[in-house]
Amino acid sequence: MVLTNLSLFGQTTFTLNGTIRDAASNETLNGVNVIINELQTETVTNTYGFYSISIPEGNYTITLSYLGYNTINKYISITNKTTLNFSLTESSETLDTVVIKEDVERTNIRSPQMSVNSLSIKTIKQIPVVLGEPDIIKSILLLPGVTNAGEGASGFNVRGGAADQNLILLDEATIYNSSHLFGLFSIFNPDAIKDIKLYKGGIPSKYGGRVSSVLDIYQKDGNSKKFSAEGGLGILSSRLLVEGPIQKEKSSFLLAGRSSYAHLFLKLTDNENLAYFYDLNTKLSYKLDDKNTLLLSGYFGRDVFNLNDSFKNVYGNSILNLRWNHVFSDNVFTNLSVIYSDYYYGLELDLAEFKYNSGIRNGNIKYGFNHYINNDLKLNYGIQNTLYEFNPGKIEPSTTDSGINAFTLTKKYALESGIYLSAEHNLTEKLTAEYGLRYSAFFRLGQDRLFTYENNLPVIYNQEQGVYESADPVGEENFNRDDIIKSFGNLEPRVSLSYLLNDQSSIKLSYNRIAQYIHILSNTSSPTPLDVYTPSGKFVKPQIVDQVAAGYFKNFNENEYSLEFEAFYKYINNRIDYIDGTDLIANDAIEQVILNGKARAYGLEVLFRKNLGKFQGWLSYTLSKSEQKTPGRSEIEPGISNGNWYLTNYDKTHDISITTSYKLNDKWTFSGNFLLQTGQPTTFPTSQYQYEGQTIPVYGERNTDRLPLFNRLDIAAEFTPNPNSDKRWQSYWSFGIYNLYNRKNAASISFRENRTTGVNEAVRFSIFGIVPSISYNFKF
Repeated sequence: MVLTNLSLFGQTTFTLNGTIRDAASNETLNGVNVIINELQTETVTNTYGFYSISIPEGNYTITLSYLGYNTINKYISITNKTTLNFSLTESSETLDTVVIKEDVERTNIRSPQMSVNSLSIKTIKQIPVVLGEPDIIKSILLLPGVTNAGEGASGFNVRGGAADQNLILLDEATIYNSSHLFGLFSIFNPDAIKDIKLYKGGIPSKYGGRVSSVLDIYQKDGNSKKFSAEGGLGILSSRLLVEGPIQKEKSSFLLAGRSSYAHLFLKLTDNENLAYFYDLNTKLSYKLDDKNTLLLSGYFGRDVFNLNDSFKNVYGNSILNLRWNHVFSDNVFTNLSVIYSDYYYGLELDLAEFKYNSGIRNGNIKYGFNHYINNDLKLNYGIQNTLYEFNPGKIEPSTTDSGINAFTLTKKYALESGIYLSAEHNLTEKLTAEYGLRYSAFFRLGQDRLFTYENNLPVIYNQEQGVYESADPVGEENFNRDDIIKSFGNLEPRVSLSYLLNDQSSIKLSYNRIAQYIHILSNTSSPTPLDVYTPSGKFVKPQIVDQVAAGYFKNFNENEYSLEFEAFYKYINNRIDYIDGTDLIANDAIEQVILNGKARAYGLEVLFRKNLGKFQGWLSYTLSKSEQKTPGRSEIEPGISNGNWYLTNYDKTHDISITTSYKLNDKWTFSGNFLLQTGQPTTFPTSQYQYEGQTIPVYGERNTDRLPLFNRLDIAAEFTPNPNSDKRWQSYWSFGIYNLYNRKNAASISFRENRTTGVNEAVRFSIFGIVPSISYNFKF
């Protein structure tokens, strides 16, 4: 493409731009290939469906290509700058690809972007999951480099990183807890979602704040042409989405809701326990004119638990985002977002007669630019500012005669800012680069009080007993809200390169540095709703990651098959570690129980896919290692686990998944997936002793043992009774069996003394056996 542009040097060029949408719903389409055939030059649409390309005066054939849609070839005449908007129609004959990376041939091979995966919503709905609810988070666990802490566990781990190192965005707003019912469901309603991308490495400079990955999810805008609805009725939960025009082809609305209702069956048996969730997705879109569009989107979700009125628990996310898309000129597209995000956790224990609530909220402003300099150079730049309020906990008595005194843990405040510039650059016909720089700044703002310690050490080492202990404060500092307690600044370079070996294969390299300033405080293997966030500051340093990756990518047999092979290495400074016996609940001085350590992860990932035909699917394999190290701060301190590298809770040496789907005919589609993983690291007691009639276990170094091998087979079938019906009401049935051969995978292993024999025994705790499911899905 560079040579093509050089041949056009001296000719008068004009800008061709526009927006590409779905013909049926008027939804903008991200990643559509726009190709000028005679010039052999191309571009792709951005997140909001906008494209811009420079071409000389003349007559051309333009091709619009997007997987799952009919290709358009249109004859155009360019005599000056031109705006052309297009609508693509879904192809009934073209089978939806299993994994979409915008365009298999062009983007997967030519683009420098690597370590990125996307899943179509259609594929997600076909993947068998527990209880039959389509699940975005469970689906990405089938991709290479992505795992979690086990069945029913919240969150996910990417390339050996912790769950709090993932940035999860819904319409650009930060999501702090991605799970319902402690990990059984994700918070994302698949009917309301338009676009999903998971960045595992080579992360673009517009993203910051998390060192492992970015899961970027966008909701649908709403159908501005006609009213429609879709949903599903399942065994334990149901969902419904309604969308339509407010003013035809100018404005639209979307409203989607989900709820579980297992607790209603409990009431039929006089069981007063409650355990359910509900969530609501909303979106309003208004096209002011050809250059301006306003979008208002929101999400609200809650989980509710009530055990005999003695234990009450409510938690969930809330977000609101107002966006303004503006086309400044033929080659400059901007997006301004004003965002509010909130995560709340509430707990009430009647036995202890107290209420507890905590959370984190932020206000965020983002202003980003897509600047199409020419066909070989595109710039992305912008600014971002986020103001945080951290509420570590407020405790109040729940009854008038409670012995609990009301108190509030000290709230924390912070400001995080970022400015970024990146370039997508075609350097030669074979070499393409994406490079950029982000500067992030973090300011820990004033709070009501901050403890001070002797020698500035909140954790001390007791040499006599050989243990780390919390230091006693020697005083405290008080600040005004606009004071700056501590500030940090980091340059975060990013670069990705792609070299085209031929039309079907390429090699890629990437490097990124990212700073993470907020942390989850959790000493469990997976995140829980009770986990508390804390900002970097005087005693907690920001995590800094350096990650490199290299890969080989190939499509063959006319793109029916594809192979991706990647190797990665990442090193993290200032990873939080915990002293033994740490208690994080209602702790107003968390600096007394944490130390700053290091972490590293490295491995190989293979993804082999069959993209076309009746039989589709992928084989994913990851070979990796994830370790952590916290050395002593002086010669007399041993550090954690004697200062040696030890396996993290999310290390999985081998991780294999096979995902398949087979379209038998227009009525029946069958699918299945198989998972095989190395057992999760854990720490078993090495010995025991008796003290005052009690058996006390003795533990060695951390995570030197493992749970048994994890494996599971799931199958599903989709039945469409009337696939060729002209009726507006369309429906299909989904049948599934989760854990077909009833494998009792260990979530944990505990040790106890058998009361009958008096012999110590290991007890395996499993969450799921075989789980059948059925759901009825509809659209009209």
